[in-house]
Amino acid sequence: MFRQSLLVATALAAGMLIGTLAFAPHLVQAESTATTTDSPPVNTYEQLNLFGEVFERVRAAYVEPVKDDQLVEAAINGMLTSLDPHSSYMNAKEYQDMQVQTKGEFGGLGIEVTMQDGLIKVVTPMDDTPAAKAGMQPGDLIAQIDGQPVQGLSLNEAVEKMRGEVGSSVTLTVLRGDQDPFDVSLKRAVIQLKSVRWELEDGNIGYVRITSFSEKTDSGLRDAVDQLKKATKGELAGLVLDLRNNPGGLLDQAIAVSDDFLEKGEIVSTRGRDPNDAQRWNAESGDIIGDKPMIVLINGGSASASEIVAGALQDHARAVLIGTKSFGKGSVQSIMAIPGHGAMRLTTARYYTPSGRSIQATGIDPDIKVEQAKIEKLGAENRPHEADLKGALANPGNGESNGGEPQEGKKEETPAPQADATDTKKDGAKKEDTTPFVGSEREQIARPDEDFQLARGLDLLRGLALIQGKSATAN
Repeated sequence: MFRQSLLVATALAAGMLIGTLAFAPHLVQAESTATTTDSPPVNTYEQLNLFGEVFERVRAAYVEPVKDDQLVEAAINGMLTSLDPHSSYMNAKEYQDMQVQTKGEFGGLGIEVTMQDGLIKVVTPMDDTPAAKAGMQPGDLIAQIDGQPVQGLSLNEAVEKMRGEVGSSVTLTVLRGDQDPFDVSLKRAVIQLKSVRWELEDGNIGYVRITSFSEKTDSGLRDAVDQLKKATKGELAGLVLDLRNNPGGLLDQAIAVSDDFLEKGEIVSTRGRDPNDAQRWNAESGDIIGDKPMIVLINGGSASASEIVAGALQDHARAVLIGTKSFGKGSVQSIMAIPGHGAMRLTTARYYTPSGRSIQATGIDPDIKVEQAKIEKLGAENRPHEADLKGALANPGNGESNGGEPQEGKKEETPAPQADATDTKKDGAKKEDTTPFVGSEREQIARPDEDFQLARGLDLLRGLALIQGKSATAN
């Protein structure tokens, strides 16, 4: 019985990284992972005997009683976390949580994390979650959870401590740049993972943000584009696809989203340990926005599945990538069910973009690098124009025939500066922006006046749409 438990232990793994690229439908049995090694079998059994001896001594001599299953899972954790940051073992509860998450709903703080130098590193907070509302930022390091240091904890254990009953609170001690450590208090909630959001910009430009790749991402994207077409009465000029701070998710959804904008060609390929296991996915005809110009926004929080989409659209010259270098996670994890226990997440392949490049640990460079910056308005220009000068010649197209005399009702003094939505009425109150908001949310999520990368993307898209429109007219 003991030897059987050891053999099972060799087929399992530990650690948890939310948002890793996974073959969720690819469930296999633990027995199918058995492989031969170059070492003689006797060496393997000697090592297992070593483990068994340590196991028995811990059971007999540790200062406090320890359950056998805890020791075995801890040993499994150590085995697979030594392989790479993304291979992990999930017990039955964690496996169930993972399945719920990929379906688009889970409980917790809404924070994507990984392990770095013994601390928990924030990959990205999810939109409209306790973590995002509390101001957590990509790159933050979590040093303590409710006053307990995270050093010495596995990623699984740290994640478990951040989870809890809905409505209960947890305090995280955060390290951010050169700032002194500070505490952030968050209240746990049921996280409704709405992975696709959209809104209309400038009357006919679509903006779609994908926050992660769950089971409903592709259908959500298609619905968003349908709504944008309806809102523009079929005159959609172009699309901004925002993949910033998107940690990834399901491989099949990344392929489907890429296929939505490509007419043909390879989307992604995966290559594992066995060359015969290489796989390749190609696009089918049909571009859901009809070859309209497209901008993709990426940054250091764009990882895994979002990098597949960005890489495919970049290699096929289907979109212009704007922002900063992506995260650089180019590996694939297969989810393998362990009957009667949980499941293991094992790194089984690397993925490659259509041009054959691996972005593992290198990331995807944008076509146009744009660092995020603060936008500061300097006020409206109040210099006079030609039409404001006394005696200025009239434009013959305006129907004037009295030389350079101003038209009736035209003021000769320099006009007061105008300030768009911040203009004021005579009583000093701000004039409300009467432009109707059209989008999937009650409030605007894309704010070009505050988001420099988005503003640059929209400017470029307007130019591309204008050129495309003039080219079509000329032809």
